[in-house]
Amino acid sequence: MALSTPAPIRQAGRTQLILLLAGSCLSVLGAVLIAPVLPQMTDHFAGVPGAAALVPIVLTVPALMIGLTAPFAGVIADRIDRKRVLIIAMVGYSIFGTAPLYLNSLGSIIGSRVLVGLCEAAIMTCCTTLIADYWSGSRRSRYLGLQTLLASVSATVFLGIGGALGSSGWRTPFWLYAVAVLLAVPMALLIWQPARAAAAPAELPPIPWRKLRTPCLVTLAGGVVFYALIVELSFVLDEVGVTATATIGALSALMSLATAAAAGSFAKLSRHTPRTLLPIAFGLAAAGFLVIAATTSVPVITLGAVLTGAGTGLLLPTLVTWATNGLSFAERGRGTGLWTGTLFIGQFFSPILITGVGAAVGGLWPALGLLGVVSAVLAVAMLAVVPRDAGRLDVTEA
Repeated sequence: MALSTPAPIRQAGRTQLILLLAGSCLSVLGAVLIAPVLPQMTDHFAGVPGAAALVPIVLTVPALMIGLTAPFAGVIADRIDRKRVLIIAMVGYSIFGTAPLYLNSLGSIIGSRVLVGLCEAAIMTCCTTLIADYWSGSRRSRYLGLQTLLASVSATVFLGIGGALGSSGWRTPFWLYAVAVLLAVPMALLIWQPARAAAAPAELPPIPWRKLRTPCLVTLAGGVVFYALIVELSFVLDEVGVTATATIGALSALMSLATAAAAGSFAKLSRHTPRTLLPIAFGLAAAGFLVIAATTSVPVITLGAVLTGAGTGLLLPTLVTWATNGLSFAERGRGTGLWTGTLFIGQFFSPILITGVGAAVGGLWPALGLLGVVSAVLAVAMLAVVPRDAGRLDVTEA
């Protein structure tokens, strides 16, 4: 209770926002940093049985762990202390994230990535929950949109850095995971547990499943769409003759830049309901997948990636704001954790589904084309799935 006493007179400002947004970017670092070096890793572990399937899991298994454990992180955040969980997770993220620098077996590297995912679940849940704790109404919507915007910008930076560092070897990009421990120090000093925790009931209220069910199910599909090209674009480019990791990183960064631009537009578009924004988001993603599936031209592939990136940039802030607006303080950590979990489960299964579908339909290009068709169907389905009376994204919390 002592931690919460001074909070009523404390107002979160730019410093707290910067720290929480920076923490939110770490899950993006984990998701994209090593994407440009996946072909190198596959070559390095070529003698390991099943390496072609296992190496992509190095990138995606943190997403599975976030999906499985973020709801539990949300329970801890609601019941105990958002700040304490966040700081511990930040330190663990650096320890486990840099482990592949000295691990030699593919199995042990995957194990370290499992632990990274546990830390990411806590970091993402706590950062998003604290943003919703500190601010409300249109400001909250704006900052959640900004969270996706900066995550996308950071993805652009991380893809470029990952590709550049990958030129020195596939292990080199893992050094960047050390940044989390540097962020943990100002977080420990400047982030606080919101005072409303002092008034929280001994027994937490039940999660409003009916309110969260539809946005979480849509988010599950959105996670598949969002992550598809993050993993697969490097393989698409490799198959058409683009093998330099710096070039792959640069072209992937263009896609992330489009994601950032679309996320940046959310502040103005947030006046519209999810029923309006989600068909646009899925429609743009569908167009991008279909363009890529129809060509082997690098410039046209890049155009398709930019279209898909724009769609996913609008998709995520729409979904997270829809899911978290209207949740009370005592519900918010678990609601945010549940939403985060469904997003990352979708992301984990994205490359698995594409690989499986590709094996059935004749390769990566037909699989991406089919994903484009599914995304187009989702765009139309949103008109039926999302209720007409779904709350506007910038409503002020009561």
